[in-house]
Amino acid sequence: MTGAPARGPFRAGDRVQLTGPKGKLTTLSLEAGGEYHTHRGVLRHNDVIGQQDGSVIASSSGDEYLALRPLLNDYVMSMPRGAAIVYPKDAAQIVAFADVFPGARVVEAGVGSGALSLWLLRAIGAEGTLHSFERRSEFADIARGNVATFLGGDPDNWTVTVGDLVEELAQHVDAGSVDRVVLDMLAPWECVDDAADALVPGGLIVCYVATVTQLSRVCEAIRDTGRYTEPEPSETLVRTWHVDGLAVRPDHRMVGHTGFLVTARRLADGVVLPDHRRRRKPEFADEDVELWTPGAVGERATSDKKLRKVARQAAAQARKVAAADGPRADEAPADDR
Repeated sequence: MTGAPARGPFRAGDRVQLTGPKGKLTTLSLEAGGEYHTHRGVLRHNDVIGQQDGSVIASSSGDEYLALRPLLNDYVMSMPRGAAIVYPKDAAQIVAFADVFPGARVVEAGVGSGALSLWLLRAIGAEGTLHSFERRSEFADIARGNVATFLGGDPDNWTVTVGDLVEELAQHVDAGSVDRVVLDMLAPWECVDDAADALVPGGLIVCYVATVTQLSRVCEAIRDTGRYTEPEPSETLVRTWHVDGLAVRPDHRMVGHTGFLVTARRLADGVVLPDHRRRRKPEFADEDVELWTPGAVGERATSDKKLRKVARQAAAQARKVAAADGPRADEAPADDR
């Protein structure tokens, strides 16, 4: 499974994003004979099937809908969620700052709902490998379903291991064989030493955290290992603009703080990083560490009942896509293209 975007006319099984009156977005899977019902009328799936991407389709009431294949950006914002997703603005920065390249060997911890996994799979291409670790089996099931739905099946170069990274990493990944490690979890500082064991010299670690207390601790943990370059923290804010003639102004709403990124490079074994910082780091006491506990940093618990429901929903979508997917009559064999 390469996850290459589909081309050509819409067909049964394709996902389509409909932009209706007042700009409302709806994403659905096309089914032969299916119908999309609204309070203003019905849009028949057969009227979309066979049309080109970017067509305008009229419903029974005469309302017009713009039909486009959803981008990965659109998909991750609307797919079933068991855990908070990595927003596209942060996923883009992770791929860029981590320099994730085609053929890269990547380890990801904290698979969540699979949003970041999809971005990483696209970046590494068919020649790369992604090994994801997730502590909760329900989250792993949701992620597998979401990834299979978007890619049309399970990618051959993606492995999901249910378990703790600290306990499982050495059993599944050879030491010094990983190019990039991405940690999206509550306490990434627990994993920075094990990540260093897995990384090649010069490899890169990225930690994605939500709060300033987490940011502080993960930076200090990276420094304390003595195995990385100086950590580089950042955050990304995105503000869209309203442009209509001479009415040009920022939009009233923006995607503000979602999380912090911390990046660092793996040093060669035995190398001592020169201390170029102007000030020594302040000491902290045991009571300060209490501020970094899961309860203090605001960990959100999702009920098992909800996770099972979302996992069933994600798996059902994946099965629907797999059942509808098949060779198109107008497709030539790959070797003839």
